[in-house]
Amino acid sequence: MSDTPTILKKIIDRKHEEVAERCQSVSISQLEAVAASLLPARGFVAAIEAKIAAGQSAVIAEIKKASPSKGVIRPNFRPADIARSYANAGAACLSVLTDVDFFQGADEYLKAVRAEVDLPVIRKDFLVDPYQVSEARAIGADCVLLIVAALTKTQLHELNEQALALGMDVLVEVHDQRELELALALPNKLIGINNRNLHTFDVSLDATFNLLSEIPEDKIVVTESGILAREDVAAMRAHDVNAFLVGESFMRANDPGEKLRALFE
Repeated sequence: MSDTPTILKKIIDRKHEEVAERCQSVSISQLEAVAASLLPARGFVAAIEAKIAAGQSAVIAEIKKASPSKGVIRPNFRPADIARSYANAGAACLSVLTDVDFFQGADEYLKAVRAEVDLPVIRKDFLVDPYQVSEARAIGADCVLLIVAALTKTQLHELNEQALALGMDVLVEVHDQRELELALALPNKLIGINNRNLHTFDVSLDATFNLLSEIPEDKIVVTESGILAREDVAAMRAHDVNAFLVGESFMRANDPGEKLRALFE
């Protein structure tokens, strides 16, 4: 992690502080008790597989208010309404930003979204500690994101094993071949390829295309960032990439669900 991008390092440092703060008010054992009382997680991977099996694009539609690089993306931000719009437009799953300091997210947004619709929900955050994995299940997440660039190999395996033990699915995010090799050592079905360069914030769909030949057929590739037009979707599907995590282009639209339909129908 010596070459961890500056913004990511800043976020990771803050996450360790956040965990220390949250432990003071709610212990991990308390979180685990809440998690154990919940109904089983909704099948995130299963929802994606069902869409692909039906010959459709599996869209993980993201709900986020802001980002570190763009600032506020959606001032009129009502997570439950957005979730309903996405569900009506045929999204496979939802992604909810819960990071407070950099994305203006909140755990409450995920809870509100999951109460509003039946779709599986991934907690989109920067997980660096077992506390956050238990917290994710306790707030109702069906899946978590593990970013290889943010974790050591040991952390990656430990957090992944913990998430699976709690009944959640895991989306493992990579940016390059070195990270992909680490991700492929896990038993997970989902491999997310982020088309955004964490050092420059430049976006290129080639990030996905360049790694495809290295990924076994039994994995599902989720392309992330930079899906802005129907041509982008067509290019991915021509390469047999059928799962998409899309956020910003939906969030900037008056009706996020209508934008989803416009891109994917």
